[in-house]
Amino acid sequence: MNLLVCISKTPDTTARISFKDDFTKFDESGIQFIMNPFDEFYSLVRAVELKEQFGGTVTILNVGPASNDIIIRKALAIGADKAVRINAEPTSAMFVAKQISEFVKDKNFDIIFFGKETIDYNGGEVMGMVAEMLDLPYVHLASHLDVEGTTGKLDRDIEGGVEKVEVEMPFVVSASKGMAEQRIPNMRGIMMAKRKPLEVVEPVEANDLVEIVKYELPKEKSGVKLVDPENVEELVRLLHEEAKVI
Repeated sequence: MNLLVCISKTPDTTARISFKDDFTKFDESGIQFIMNPFDEFYSLVRAVELKEQFGGTVTILNVGPASNDIIIRKALAIGADKAVRINAEPTSAMFVAKQISEFVKDKNFDIIFFGKETIDYNGGEVMGMVAEMLDLPYVHLASHLDVEGTTGKLDRDIEGGVEKVEVEMPFVVSASKGMAEQRIPNMRGIMMAKRKPLEVVEPVEANDLVEIVKYELPKEKSGVKLVDPENVEELVRLLHEEAKVI
């Protein structure tokens, strides 16, 4: 099987988020970056499991600068065979999707994996755009994936149940919780990752249709308010005027 896993770099989940230049740029000072957990824990690990089951190759693809190489090497340590970095700053979902689709279009991948979203922007847009640009079927938010021959059998969690889907290769899938379990790279994997190929390719021209004008931090959450259980009128007032849920 020829499998592709697209990964992103995101701030660590404990990072304190701030902005600079009049709230037009993310302030990376002191930020620890990691591989996007949805890409790592679910899509990458499931791709490696399929390679171990059926044989084949797992390729990592990332759009980003040279500073991303450290997270790419971690993906190689987990079990991917080779990696490609498209040497461009990811400026929008459309731009990233264009870079990925142009790289993929003549490569004959059986399955193209994404995590369901990144933990910084939470957009979940790139994978659908890639599928559209490549004219491939797309299964969103898959929690389980098995392969029989050239058919993928997937589960999607939906409200009140599970949707079962069958799709012929090649296809695009975004992985959510349940697809696989986290793997910790061992020392052998880390040492081998240093010798695995990491190819750098230059980006294609792409019209960026989105411009970030300004960022805003969410309002700080207020503390817990305790209401006397006998004071129902005050509870209703708070829910109506402050929480605005009734």
